Amino acid sequence: MDVFGAVADLYEQARPGYPPEVTAAIIDYHGGSPASVAEIGAGTGKGTEILAAIGAPLTCIEPDPRMAGLLKAKFPRAKVLVGDFEHWNPPPGGVDVLGCAMAWHWLDPGDRNPRARAALAPGGVLALFGHRYGYTDPQQAARIRSALDSLDPTAKERPADWMYHDVMAGGEFTDVRLVRFRRDLPLSRARYLALISTFGPFLTRPPELRRRGLEVLGRLADDFGGTVTLDLQTTLTLARKRREG
Repeated sequence: MDVFGAVADLYEQARPGYPPEVTAAIIDYHGGSPASVAEIGAGTGKGTEILAAIGAPLTCIEPDPRMAGLLKAKFPRAKVLVGDFEHWNPPPGGVDVLGCAMAWHWLDPGDRNPRARAALAPGGVLALFGHRYGYTDPQQAARIRSALDSLDPTAKERPADWMYHDVMAGGEFTDVRLVRFRRDLPLSRARYLALISTFGPFLTRPPELRRRGLEVLGRLADDFGGTVTLDLQTTLTLARKRREG
């Protein structure tokens, strides 16, 4: 996840936050206010805003020190640990809520579900949430998709509800639920290109391909009148650790 450290400030500025209804959904699913919350891959705190609003003591785990620095400044009451989730030692008895926003895919697919389960208290809640960036205008969507495919036909996009299916397939949790939220998000040309510049698939491509990609998308944004309107879809996967006995 340290791929984002070089663009930590831009990430904080460009990435949209999450609807406050996510906090309410987590508390409702938990059955009340939890006693402790931990977050995997907290980044600069976009998901932390949701988890901090729960009001419980919060531990944030972030592997990149540059991202963690911004996180500490934003959430001085949170305990910020610089390191990997795989090397984190949960407190005895586990935490009541374990959250992860837009970072679940960075964890080992064969290990993330059992490791998350082990970090939770009996009856504890796993809350995975993230955005899917679609486009409100079908013509904008088609032209952007065509441009990106021509630049890099190998790029693939996960289904919006992939985390729900991952948890279901893992078999470590019970009462797995999927909650959806959506909103239109109009972005100026500059804000749209800034957002694109923070995406993992963009950051892991060669510099020349990134440059060409921004040029092509910039021209398309100009063709659209300087505004690209996103269909911002947020999914929340909730799951519970079985109580023993």
